[in-house]
Amino acid sequence: MRTQRNDAWKRWAVFVAVAASLCMLLWAGWTLLKDNHVIDHVSSIQSDTAVTIGVPDAPSSIDIRTDDNPAIEQALLGNVYETLVSRGQDNSLTAGLAKQWDVSEDGLSYTFTLQSGLRFSNGHALDSSDVVWSLQQAVQQQYVGSEALDHLAEVANPDKDTVTITLSSPDPTLPRTLAGRAGIVYDEDASIDYARQALGSGPFTVSEFRQGVSIALRGNDSYWGQAPASSQITLRYFADESSMVEALRNGEIDMALPLSAATAQSLSEDPTLMVATGESLNKTTLVFNNDADSILSDSQMRQAIRYLVDTAVIAQSQADASQELGGPIGPLDPGYEDLTDLFPHDTDRGASLASYFGTSYYGGGLRFVVQQEYATLATTIASQIEQGGVPVNVEALAENDYQVRIDSRQFDLTLRTEDGDDSAAQYADPQSLPHYTDSQAQDQYKAAMAAPSDEAYQDGLRAFARTVSQDAASDWLYSCRTFVAAQPRLSGYATNMVDRWLPLSDIALS
Repeated sequence: MRTQRNDAWKRWAVFVAVAASLCMLLWAGWTLLKDNHVIDHVSSIQSDTAVTIGVPDAPSSIDIRTDDNPAIEQALLGNVYETLVSRGQDNSLTAGLAKQWDVSEDGLSYTFTLQSGLRFSNGHALDSSDVVWSLQQAVQQQYVGSEALDHLAEVANPDKDTVTITLSSPDPTLPRTLAGRAGIVYDEDASIDYARQALGSGPFTVSEFRQGVSIALRGNDSYWGQAPASSQITLRYFADESSMVEALRNGEIDMALPLSAATAQSLSEDPTLMVATGESLNKTTLVFNNDADSILSDSQMRQAIRYLVDTAVIAQSQADASQELGGPIGPLDPGYEDLTDLFPHDTDRGASLASYFGTSYYGGGLRFVVQQEYATLATTIASQIEQGGVPVNVEALAENDYQVRIDSRQFDLTLRTEDGDDSAAQYADPQSLPHYTDSQAQDQYKAAMAAPSDEAYQDGLRAFARTVSQDAASDWLYSCRTFVAAQPRLSGYATNMVDRWLPLSDIALS
């Protein structure tokens, strides 16, 4: 009996000690919760894996197949949907879903070898049959970008890791085409509403699309490559730049892009934010009207203007300028060559060339017609030209009035910021804005576009650009910059071409 009573007392003592310990732990936990220490810690972990980026121009859908809104491509390409070929930050071609590709000597056959272990976000395996089906769908359904596949004759998959593409004629731009929308690989078995949902093979999935408001992306648990640095990234859309900047300053968003040069300059003075610049594919050009009834139909007059315009000074004075240009191909474009030495600023030489025509030749002066946003730059350029004895009449018009003048060809000079990496093509098209009609340039461009290899293609583009520049078809002033502003804790974001593409995998808050 005594032994049993002792055992009972021991068990009771143990119970009391355990209960007291639990009470102490509960009291300590409550104290931490009451002081918000534990809650704050959990909240910081969650916020560090979620990033919000402010961008303009909300898309009305996220159907990357049929909606040509560039905002869809900016948000989803490379993030949710992946392409057979990818692009680096210098716009060079890199491995995408295909780890390598080879082209035949005649340029008619391409062989793509796929990466290993590819999967869609629903867990379905991605193999060569999906590539074939996607290309066929792009052509048959006329998806956005499919017009660049006109040379495609046959697509086959000899095995699950290999895709062969046969062309009807050489097209050295095919790999670059397959780095865009035409190169997206879709899941044939997907059954989704593409206007509001997405299913790809990229590092993110679309968790929510709020039309006109935001696109929420979550990390793809089935991703075949390296997991993204942030588990969630939300693209929040703004109707205007000022409201986007206000949200950045208030800490509602972690990054804002792309920004105007003036806004970037203002934000660079804010010590609580980081402002970064990158290269854009855009170019600001002094476009010449080459029509027969324009003063600038004469190559000598065009060359005079190029000597008179000091592009180096202009590039240095413009906040959105990255570097001076001397030809139609920019530094991020295939076939780029520095041609700034062809027409170095030389007022005396420009004046000498222009003097051949006599003052009566100019009538009321060169008709320099621009949109109002270019008024200051146009005035600067006009003063440089006039130093060579050439009168210039600057007209800065509202957008609609400007377009009427351009469409009716009532101008000699205008200023444009041209988009994209194929803007040089307009100098091979007599119907484009400059109405430039040089047959040698047209033949050179045609030869470049039919080259059997990328090397021959880029050599051909360089020859074409030099011909066009030497003949002064226009005056290419400068390549443009991109501007990004972010919270200091944010890292891993791209700066080049973010007005077109926005790689998100490496973005994270530290």
